[in-house]
Amino acid sequence: MIRLDKYLADMGLGTRSELKKMIRSGQVHVDGVPVKKPEEKINTGAQVVTVNGHEIVYQRMEYYMLHKPAGVVSATKDKKEKTVLDLMDGQKRKDLFPVGRLDKDTEGLLLITNDGDLAHRLLAPGKHVDKVYFAKIDGKVTQIDIDRFRKGVDIGDEELTLPAKLEILTSAEESEILLTIQEGRFHQVKRMFEAVGKKVTYLKRMSMGSLVLDENLKKGEYRPLTKEELENLC
Repeated sequence: MIRLDKYLADMGLGTRSELKKMIRSGQVHVDGVPVKKPEEKINTGAQVVTVNGHEIVYQRMEYYMLHKPAGVVSATKDKKEKTVLDLMDGQKRKDLFPVGRLDKDTEGLLLITNDGDLAHRLLAPGKHVDKVYFAKIDGKVTQIDIDRFRKGVDIGDEELTLPAKLEILTSAEESEILLTIQEGRFHQVKRMFEAVGKKVTYLKRMSMGSLVLDENLKKGEYRPLTKEELENLC
């Protein structure tokens, strides 16, 4: 049971003050009856709430896959930069956040949710969740790099990185690789290659755990997770 104004606020229909005005003006019905008290308690699983005739179904948790483009920051708010949540147009709840951070110039898969427990399970180092990145590298990547990454790399922190799987797609003056890591240290992929004398020129996250970036999602687009994706992820 939750307050009617919170019910509507959680579903992204406006601020609490805006919603109180909407409720008091008779725009909100519960089970077909107008309710003008914002504090009215609603059974989220049993009652039907409509706003101006449109049913508002309450979802306690929401999950979205977003294809992050370069140029936006992985944050909920930023005074100077456009954030990944700014890409989500229309109604959206206030408690959504990106799971983990991708650098401003990094593209690819980003999970947006309000499920803190799931976020912890995906990000906690002890959970060893694979994160796969595609990258273009300024410099020739070789078997020597594969071996070094497999053992862990000194990137200037107190401890070496965890062992990482480096796969070479092309090896030339500009190499292309796939890298699987199980951590999320600050600028980790870039620092790992810097540690072996090379530079990342392009970086894109392809997957996190069982969740794989939908190739049909264009940069800046997002969609809800499918039931199968969510079940596999949880």
